[in-house]
Amino acid sequence: AGGGGTTRRQVGRSGDEHVCGRRAGLIWRTSEHLTVYLRFTLATIMADNVTLLGQDHQNNNPSPNVMQMLIERFERLPELDRTFFAYGPFYLGINSAFAGLIANSFFRRVLNIAQARFTSSLPMAVLPFLSTVAGYNAVVSKPLLSGDLNCPTCALVRGGLVASLGGGLYPIVLALPINAGLATRYNTSPMPEKGNIIRFWVAVCQPIVKKLSFVLILQAAFGVYLSSKHYAIYLKMLELPPSHTDSELNIS
Repeated sequence: AGGGGTTRRQVGRSGDEHVCGRRAGLIWRTSEHLTVYLRFTLATIMADNVTLLGQDHQNNNPSPNVMQMLIERFERLPELDRTFFAYGPFYLGINSAFAGLIANSFFRRVLNIAQARFTSSLPMAVLPFLSTVAGYNAVVSKPLLSGDLNCPTCALVRGGLVASLGGGLYPIVLALPINAGLATRYNTSPMPEKGNIIRFWVAVCQPIVKKLSFVLILQAAFGVYLSSKHYAIYLKMLELPPSHTDSELNIS
C-alpha cells in the first residue's frame, strides 16, 4: 500500500511537472514571437521616421514643390533638430509603455492576480508604445513635413490628444480584458453575476482611473510639449534662407 501511494505521488508530481513545462514552453514561444514582432515594428517605424522626407507624396499632396522644398530645408537643419524630430515620438511611446505597466499593476492588485506576471506585462508595454508612436507620426509628424499642418494650435491639440489617448485611456481599456481573463482563469477574485457585470467593472475601474489621472495629465502635457517643439522646428525650416533648389521650384 505504501509503495502504491509513493508511485501515485510520483506519477502526480511528474504530471504536474509536465503541465508546468508545457505552460513554460508556451509562454516562452509567445514571448519570442512578440519580441520578433516588436523588433520588426520598431525597425519599420524608425525607417519611416528617418526617411519620411524622402517619400513620394505626389498622390496625396497637391503641391509636390512644397514637399521638395521641405525636404531640402529639413536636410539643412542642425543634426540635433533632425534627430529630435525623428526620434521624439519614441520618448512619448516610452511614457505610454510605463503607463501601461502601471495600469496593469493596479488591475493585478485589485483582482489579487499573482500569476502570469510577464505574460500580462509584455503586451501592456508593447501595444501602448506602438500605438502612441504610430498615432503621433500619423497626425503630427507627417502632416508637418508634408506642409499640411500650418496651425500651431491644431498641432498642440493633436499632440496632447494622441498622448492622452495612447498613454492614458488606451492602457486602461487594454488592461481590463487582460486581467479580467486572468482573474477568471486562476479564480483569484469572485466574478460578478450576469446582471451585475457592468456595475462590477465600473466599480473596479473607478479607483484605478483616479490613480492614473495624474499619469494621463502628465502624458498629455508631454505630448503638447513635444508637438510644440516639432512645430518650432517646422517654423525654423521655413525661416531658412532660400537656396538654389527653391529658385528652381519657383518657391519664395
